[in-house]
Amino acid sequence: MSELSPLDQLVAACRWIGEKGWAPATGGNMSVRENDRFCLLSESGKDKGSLTRDDFIQVEIATSSAPSGRRPSAETGLHTLIYRLFPDAGAVLHTHTVNATVLSRVEKGRALRLEGYEMQKTLAGQHTHLACVAIPLFDNDQDIDALAQRIEAYARHNPFRYGFLLRGHGLTCWGRDVNEARRHLEGLEFLFECERQRRLLEAQ
Repeated sequence: MSELSPLDQLVAACRWIGEKGWAPATGGNMSVRENDRFCLLSESGKDKGSLTRDDFIQVEIATSSAPSGRRPSAETGLHTLIYRLFPDAGAVLHTHTVNATVLSRVEKGRALRLEGYEMQKTLAGQHTHLACVAIPLFDNDQDIDALAQRIEAYARHNPFRYGFLLRGHGLTCWGRDVNEARRHLEGLEFLFECERQRRLLEAQ
């Protein structure tokens, strides 16, 4: 049996995300790098748990344009930004989970800091619970170009890995390939749930 292509791996990841309920009501968007010039990005308005290969659109990384004329996700500019900022990024997953959305609202700082959790080691390069993993937080914006510019400006002076949160919106994360992006998503979602529960208990 031949190994699944990156796009087929992404389709499988989307079905898994759908089963988890992490991209409800056609929310979220997913992509995989095709080569140095193009990525394949989920089409807008589709249920992410039911996507097929045909629901992904080729998008030029440099310009965020789709040569086919089809309409990719509204957040196309965030995916292409990640591929430009992080040359080793091979796949990007954007989800709308309750944990990520709520924490992005209650955390008032510029980053959500995760520390003391053994499951931090699910993130590439993390080897101890003693490290602090900072997930940047940005105010949500319907102007994706303006939002991408703010994220790019932040990244110039504040190197970060794994993903970022948009307030009241959700998590965007990535990895070297689909499998690593999927592991980062599952690991971060677990950490977010732990952090949310910790804050609830401490507030009682």
